[in-house]
Amino acid sequence: MFRQGDVLVVPIAREGLPEGLMDAPRDRRNRMVLALGEATGHAHVLTGERVSMLCPPDEPGRLYLLIEGYGRLVHEEHGPIALAPGAYKVVRQREYFPGAIRPVAD
Repeated sequence: MFRQGDVLVVPIAREGLPEGLMDAPRDRRNRMVLALGEATGHAHVLTGERVSMLCPPDEPGRLYLLIEGYGRLVHEEHGPIALAPGAYKVVRQREYFPGAIRPVAD
């Protein structure tokens, strides 16, 4: 399990990947962004060789990673995290705000 700021990356069995996943949308710069900092504009970005960021067709915010080569999770304010080959689920940290539970904004 790896944490980078408000993003948690949890290893899962490849068999645990949901069926029917598609490539998740990329940002305007063609980066695989797991989370974008609303306050700072910084991003948690997946880089590497033979890496995929996947999501269910109807839930683009529910992310999974498939690393078949080598992967790195990078962010301007955190050290890079190396990701070994395998499958991962991305979990965003949440916070309580009166009347709602929302993703943490960094």
